[in-house]
Amino acid sequence: MDPIVETTHGKLEGSQRGADRANQADQAYQAYRGIPFAMPPIGELRFRAPVLPEPWGGVRDATRFGPSAPQNKVDFDLVPGLDVGPQSEDCLYLNVLTPGADASRRPVMVWIHGGAFTSGSGSQQMYDFRPLVGRGDVVVVSLNYRLGAFGFLHLEELLGADYQGSGNAGMLDQVAALEWVRDNIERFGGDPENVTVFGESAGGMAVGTLLGLPAAQGLFARAIPQSGAAHAINSARDASAVATAFLEELACDKASPGAARGYQALLREASVEELLAAQARCISRFERAGNTRSFRPVVDGSVLPRPPLEAIQRGSARDVAVMVGCTRDECKLFGFQDPQLKELDEATLGERMEARVPGLDEAGKTLASSLVASYRRARKGRSDRAGSSGAESLSAREIFLALETDRLFRIPAIRLAEAQLRSGAPTYAYLVSYESPLLDGALGACHGIDMPFVLGAAGSKAAEMFAGSGPDVERLTLAMMHAWLAFARSGDPNHEALPLWTQYDEERRPTMVFDRESALEDDPLGAERRAWQGIL
Repeated sequence: MDPIVETTHGKLEGSQRGADRANQADQAYQAYRGIPFAMPPIGELRFRAPVLPEPWGGVRDATRFGPSAPQNKVDFDLVPGLDVGPQSEDCLYLNVLTPGADASRRPVMVWIHGGAFTSGSGSQQMYDFRPLVGRGDVVVVSLNYRLGAFGFLHLEELLGADYQGSGNAGMLDQVAALEWVRDNIERFGGDPENVTVFGESAGGMAVGTLLGLPAAQGLFARAIPQSGAAHAINSARDASAVATAFLEELACDKASPGAARGYQALLREASVEELLAAQARCISRFERAGNTRSFRPVVDGSVLPRPPLEAIQRGSARDVAVMVGCTRDECKLFGFQDPQLKELDEATLGERMEARVPGLDEAGKTLASSLVASYRRARKGRSDRAGSSGAESLSAREIFLALETDRLFRIPAIRLAEAQLRSGAPTYAYLVSYESPLLDGALGACHGIDMPFVLGAAGSKAAEMFAGSGPDVERLTLAMMHAWLAFARSGDPNHEALPLWTQYDEERRPTMVFDRESALEDDPLGAERRAWQGIL
């Protein structure tokens, strides 16, 4: 008989699998999928804060994933396992994977998926949590949240108080899922007082935002933002400009100016396909003109009263242990989506960086030119010490990708660690330097290379293509997966397969560098870090 668990809203029947005696890492587990944690956000609930689901009678089948949030297709085949399956506005479901729905009170790890806040799902094939559950004796929860315009369209300033919080509906979905965990996870063998939120890319940025989100306080004890921190936000002004562009693309300009009722009717009655088409045109139109992501969390003054980094500096996460980091070459993965990079010259490099980092330094030079010069000096110095020409590392393309990696990922991670230090909470920093063998190493230590190791996916065909195989991969998997598990268990990532990992401080800046041979280094890539002093 499949396992049945009674939750606050009704009974669930999941599925279970016995242990494979031939493979000690393949332990028994129980899976509960497609669990509603909020009402379907449709009709009058579209663009509104999530509402608790209605209780159900009888026993609900929890053996299949719920639909993913509506999203446009992502044409990117370098990373396997991105397919999200069926989609629906009725998407607010979560999944629980547990060694057993018993009274064990295991550590709980809540996964928030990535996808630039416009794509992804908690049920994507690339997120296989069975090794974590089997080897770590933890409970893992994955969840969906509203994406793109459905989850991050700031309508309040245009349409009034009825749409308060619409720019952060996706974040409020995550809060609702965490509240479900608080109220129910003990029935699945988890400890509601020992919850770790972790996520990668936009998922890491969501974790960083949760650290500064008032509604999320007290819902988790530890946080692991991977390749994302607390900088991925829009101001209310920028978000209102995005909303205006979106409404125009949705043909709301047919309504008379200021006719809020007309806007509301169109938003309510538009089909999912029409909304997604308007979203795609809005992203193309808005992001082509500047460098701001159209849809992401909004400092709206209510749900998110201030930038999350500022809130963290003020102690919003003083009781949360944080382990934050990124990969060394994050943006090399995205470089393959930009064909113009092949022809990037010095003039275009300067133009690109000035658009991304405007302003002047104390000497009157543009901040962009100062950053470019600093990166050239730092990389030439390392090349000289290594006894090689370093010509490739000094090309305009490579300098641009290094600057973008640090602007979008590494420096925000460092700023988050610095902010959290002020609260006195345990704070650890890491950097992944392991290089993907894909495309003859052209990707370097790129965005997402950490995922096969954190999730213990080494040995699968998809992971071998992206991360390779062999003793080095097995050793790094052991080092990273067990660091994540140890941190989730106690707030300290140290374990016997790693050298001693000390907490972060602003004097030495100790950082665990994960590679074929992992080591604790003080201030890795310090020259580049110092170039950003006073920026971001």
